[in-house]
Amino acid sequence: MIDKLEMLIALAREEHFGRAAETLGITQPTLSAGIKQLESQLGVQLVRRGSRYGGLTDEGVRTLERARRIVGEARALRDEMRAVHRGLSGTLRLAVVPTALSEAARLTATFGAAHPEVRLIVLSRSSTEILAMIENLEADAGVTYLDNEPLGRVLSVPLYREEYCVVCGSGAALAARESVDWGDLGGVPLCLLTPEMQNRRIVNQKLIEAGVAPEARIESNSTVVLMSHVERGGWVTVLPRQLAEFLARGRGVSVVPLRDGGAPHAVGLIAPWRAPQTPLVEALIEAGRGLAGVSAR
Repeated sequence: MIDKLEMLIALAREEHFGRAAETLGITQPTLSAGIKQLESQLGVQLVRRGSRYGGLTDEGVRTLERARRIVGEARALRDEMRAVHRGLSGTLRLAVVPTALSEAARLTATFGAAHPEVRLIVLSRSSTEILAMIENLEADAGVTYLDNEPLGRVLSVPLYREEYCVVCGSGAALAARESVDWGDLGGVPLCLLTPEMQNRRIVNQKLIEAGVAPEARIESNSTVVLMSHVERGGWVTVLPRQLAEFLARGRGVSVVPLRDGGAPHAVGLIAPWRAPQTPLVEALIEAGRGLAGVSAR
C-alpha cells in the first residue's frame, strides 16, 4: 500500500495526473489505476474526477494526512535499517531560502565531511515553498527564517542572525559612508528579491517603518541577478551581511552596513517534527547544533 499512498501524495501536491505521474517516474494510466486501487482498498472515494483532477474529497484530505505520516515513517525505517548495515548513506534533500545559501554551505560542508557516503541535494526555495516541501516529503529539512512567519509543527535549530547591508557600486555616493539608515534608501534605484521571498517582506517592512516606499525597479528570485545589476548597472540592493560579503568578493561593489535598531532575524535549520528522526536528519541536526555553538561563541 505504501506505493499507492505515495501516488496520492504526489497527486495532491501536483494537482494534475500527468505531472504527478512524471514526478513518480510512472505512466498516467498506472497512477490512475493505483489511486483507484487505493480507493477500493479503503472503501471510499479519495479524488474528485471529471475531465481533469478536481481535488480531494473530505475522505481524501483525511487520508492524505495519514499518508504523509505513514510514508514518512516507512522512509525513516528504511533509512534506519540501511544505516545499521552500511552506516550513513543515501540522499539528503535540503531546501534553503536564497539569502541563506552561503551560510547553508557551512552546514552542508561540515555534514558532508563527516558523512562522505551521503549525497546532498541543495535547492533554493522561498520560505513558503520549503514548508510545503517538508510537508509533502519532497525535502528532508530546510534552512529558513525562524521568527518572522509561522512555521507550524517543525523542529528548529537556530544557526545565525541576519544583519543587513546595502550593496552598491564602488563609485556610488553611499559607498563612501561608514553606515547608512533605511531612510537613506529613499529615491535610490533599488533591485530586490521578488515579493514571495520572506527576505523581501522583511526589507519592505523596514523601508515602510523608515518612511520609504518599498519599490524596486528590478526584482528577481536570484541574488546573483541582483548582484550583477549592482555591479554593472548602478543599482543598489539590500542583502544579509554574510551573503553580501560572499557575493561581493572580486567585484567592483561596496558593502555598507545598515543601522537597525530592531532585533536581527534568526535563520536556522528546520526538520519535520518526528521522534525518532531519520538517521540522516538526526546527523544534520547534530551538525547544525555544532555550528550554532561555534557561532554563539
